[in-house]
Amino acid sequence: MPPKLPELVKRARRLATERDRLVQELAREWSRALKGQGFSARDLDELWAGLTEEAVRRLLQSEARRAGTEAIRHEAREVIVETELAAGG
Repeated sequence: MPPKLPELVKRARRLATERDRLVQELAREWSRALKGQGFSARDLDELWAGLTEEAVRRLLQSEARRAGTEAIRHEAREVIVETELAAGG
């Protein structure tokens, strides 16, 4: 018997929460590693763009094409800014 819809919704929410936690953790680690390295804001923008490029490429090749490149980059930037603010940067 296939899983019931409420079980699937619960699982999807749990997985999305875990994904968000992992992305934020990774962004915090990158922020800590890059502090004091002398990068300009433009350098960091280029770095984040490069880091997200492969993820965007993979996403666009999957069924999630509806998200679009700009939406993904915007989300990545928001996570980075939130992480930097939380880290006091």
